[in-house]
Amino acid sequence: MDYSNDLIIGIDLGTATTEAAVFRDGKADMILNFNEKIVTPSVVGLDESGNFVIGEKAKAQYIMAPDRTAIEIKRKMGSKDKIYLGRQSFTPVELSSMLLSYVKRYASQQLGEEITRAVISVPAYFDDIQRQAVVEAGEKAGLKVERIINEPTAAALSYGIGHMEEESHILVYDLGGGTFDVTLLELFGGVLEVKASSGDNELGGKDFDEKLIEWFRSRFEEKHNVSLEGDTYALARLKEQAEQCKISLSTREEVQVQIPLLTEKDGVPLGLDETITRSQFEEMIRELIDRTHHPILTVLGDSKISKDRLDLILLVGGSTRIPMVSRDIEEFLGKEPKVEVHPDYSVAEGAAIQAGIIGGTIDSEDGIVITDVNPYTLGIRAMRDYNDDYMSVIIPRNVTIPVKRHQIYYTSWENQNEAEIQVYQGESRTASRNHCLGKFKVSGIPDGPAGEEVIDVTFSYDQNGLLQVSAVITSTGEEACVHIDMMESGVEEKIDVSKWKDSSYADDYRSILRRSEKFIKKAKSGPKNEEMVDRVRELKDLVYQLKKAILEENLEEADYLEEDIQDLIEEAGE
Repeated sequence: MDYSNDLIIGIDLGTATTEAAVFRDGKADMILNFNEKIVTPSVVGLDESGNFVIGEKAKAQYIMAPDRTAIEIKRKMGSKDKIYLGRQSFTPVELSSMLLSYVKRYASQQLGEEITRAVISVPAYFDDIQRQAVVEAGEKAGLKVERIINEPTAAALSYGIGHMEEESHILVYDLGGGTFDVTLLELFGGVLEVKASSGDNELGGKDFDEKLIEWFRSRFEEKHNVSLEGDTYALARLKEQAEQCKISLSTREEVQVQIPLLTEKDGVPLGLDETITRSQFEEMIRELIDRTHHPILTVLGDSKISKDRLDLILLVGGSTRIPMVSRDIEEFLGKEPKVEVHPDYSVAEGAAIQAGIIGGTIDSEDGIVITDVNPYTLGIRAMRDYNDDYMSVIIPRNVTIPVKRHQIYYTSWENQNEAEIQVYQGESRTASRNHCLGKFKVSGIPDGPAGEEVIDVTFSYDQNGLLQVSAVITSTGEEACVHIDMMESGVEEKIDVSKWKDSSYADDYRSILRRSEKFIKKAKSGPKNEEMVDRVRELKDLVYQLKKAILEENLEEADYLEEDIQDLIEEAGE
């Protein structure tokens, strides 16, 4: 692949839609797709002939063929979950690469030259595994990913390029289709400096849609005494109507939703006809909007900037069009938010501006400098007193990147000849409660008493949010270094465990699994913080491992996992 082309585009790979832009003639221009539209639905499908369809065509077939259509792919990035299109399975990276390949093709046609380089935006709260997944998707699409830029930073850059002489504190509130980010930046003397970022990767417009779907479904099922469970076609129709209803309620006080044929009962066609008001919808999503408050408080606390010092609250993302969002922010922060950039285009525009800086389209002498932060704490598992599961922090969260920091450690026992460096990401003081990014060993430690030999561990965190870890035995110079490639070493290839109930041992563990599902459901609907997000992620992994052990009839392992699940739930006070 020839990456010598100087033209670099910016891409906003969104949960609901994808956009691309290029910086030229002193401004960021949005690039039209093959349908002469700026916005491309982030949908991939297989048509009846087995051919791939992308964007508008894929979205159009979703109602009739939901089993052959993939939506909201971004929410699975960084996992090894399989996404099925008919009988064929794909990874999130593979399907995202198809979207990016589509962008590459239409951008090349519109710009009149082969595009091989891009800056791609990600949610600020994406972890290293998710960022690496985006890079891999770009590479599979034939793009050299020159930079990963956080979405709120890109939006702020879209605003800031026209206000570089100002001095201000800007809070970017980015509520998109599938993720929520909040970032506080300082703009001064041509510098855009990120102070702190936080967010929720499972909060966005799609969750608002789900509230409407649940409401319509419950009304329909109660009225007709019929269940829509497992009816993928009916649920797909409800999803489409819910999205349209949500959009309409942003400008209307009430909306009538009609679906002439939703399903059948005893051969009789049944339809949906319901009217919903804006106030009813707002009541449904109240707890979702409330979930944005904790990340805002986290950012204000980490940046040590009070809400009274905010000069601008910048709204980004299509979901900020919901009137309740603006009202809630003003009530919570005491300041009216502004729409100073296009909610849907500003991230792609900012990515294009960053691309222009990298490619030299924007003269470096213009004085545009961007700094960003790492959103998660990074460290290693270490021994402290009698605790061998201590999270030893090397890079705290919200430190400006790129950054390089090191920490000194000592051997833990007599004649210790090697040390395993386990790298973690998260906010818990207990390492195993955080997310393990990877591990490696440094060998050749000379014999000696405990605490005599020194191991110097260095973390280098680059501008793309990717991590390198090295460890050196200072007395010998022996070194081990790893670039953590999450897609190869950080995630286990998962198997289908849906048939665990068929095992003759299923009843022995049914109670703890039901308790786990209840905990996860409650955690998903309640207030979130970093510790709860990590706890739910760990519990989901333990549940998967238990179901796998049940299927494999590995009862000893299953018993251990049952105890771990029990301990985790009890620690959470459940």
